[in-house]
Amino acid sequence: MNRELVDKIVNAVLYEGYILYPYRASSKKNQRERFTFGRIYPQEYSDAENGREPCLMQTECLVSDESHDAAIEITVRFLQPLARKTGEEVWLEAIEREVKLAPVPLNVPIKQVHEFTFPAAHSVDEEITRNNEMICGRIELEIRPLEQALVKIKARVLNESPVPTQMDNQDEVLMRTFASTHTILHAPGGEFVSLLDPDPDCLEWARECRNVGSWPVLVGDKEKRERDTMLSSPIILYDYPQIAPESAGDLFDSTEIDEILTLRVQALSDTEKIEMRRVDEQARKILERAENLRPEEFLKMHGTLREVRKTNDEFFNPAQRRNSATVNGVTLKAGDRVRIRPKRRADVMDIALEGKIAIIEAVEEDVDKNVHFAVVIEDDPGRDIGLMRHIGHRFFYAADEVEPL
Repeated sequence: MNRELVDKIVNAVLYEGYILYPYRASSKKNQRERFTFGRIYPQEYSDAENGREPCLMQTECLVSDESHDAAIEITVRFLQPLARKTGEEVWLEAIEREVKLAPVPLNVPIKQVHEFTFPAAHSVDEEITRNNEMICGRIELEIRPLEQALVKIKARVLNESPVPTQMDNQDEVLMRTFASTHTILHAPGGEFVSLLDPDPDCLEWARECRNVGSWPVLVGDKEKRERDTMLSSPIILYDYPQIAPESAGDLFDSTEIDEILTLRVQALSDTEKIEMRRVDEQARKILERAENLRPEEFLKMHGTLREVRKTNDEFFNPAQRRNSATVNGVTLKAGDRVRIRPKRRADVMDIALEGKIAIIEAVEEDVDKNVHFAVVIEDDPGRDIGLMRHIGHRFFYAADEVEPL
């Protein structure tokens, strides 16, 4: 197992959704929508909700034990929300929890239950009070040999934490909930079967695997065909997921990309940055990284071409570069400033950029002899990227959609 590679993926999954842009405690998103992935609620609460909120997570997968000497190691990781109180302000931090089972051989049928408890704790540091509740749970492991060397693994994680009599306080329930729960299965001497692309002789067995609230995928070095480790995650991934080498660090906000979020952080006001810095260590790291990012590091995030295919440039780029063009009696060229006046309203960006001042990057003429101006927005934090002709920060407008300045 490539431990470093696996740890990067696991840690990214663990903290996904921990804090959301704009990374401020006053944001409604960060008051309501955090810790959303991989929640396992206390069973009493789940029962009170008629099962609408899950109290368990189940992983089923297959291992090939050709050596008849392989073992399975199960590790469950999750975050436990912890309340930090400063004056009247309350913020939910997180404690990393890990429960690791002793290795179990795969060559015989086994059923076992492992119970665990993390006690409540209370601490005071100057004016900051931290408090976490007691949580309890159990891990059920079942090993069932199938045919030949194939073995089926079932791992269930259940939350048995006691809850308050009044269960309408969502923060009280959340502090007793396992968040971002995921299971790491490691089988030294064995090989896991991909459930996304199973071997033909394992297809029927793979179809019978039932996973609840979790999605098992192979992790490790794909080039070396490592198959001894599987990550069962609440986030849907492909086999052999990777952290993009261009990423400068975790940003936690799902569905977003590094470049967009970094630009947004850089564009925050001084007051917003002060509030972000006060949230916690994770938010401070994001802010400091965004503010200290070197230009070459930022450019890496704009996108990388992993595979190059030869194309007919003349077919895909028929426009011809011009030195200048005349608009309302004014000769415009690269470097001149104009005000954008969209007429066609092709998309929402035309509405957003109405009246914005832009800098002409190029003057081009299409196959129908129509003149178009490639422009970058003057106050865009990513203006330099647009001037380098990268997409996303460079826009095209016709001659009647720009106003000379």
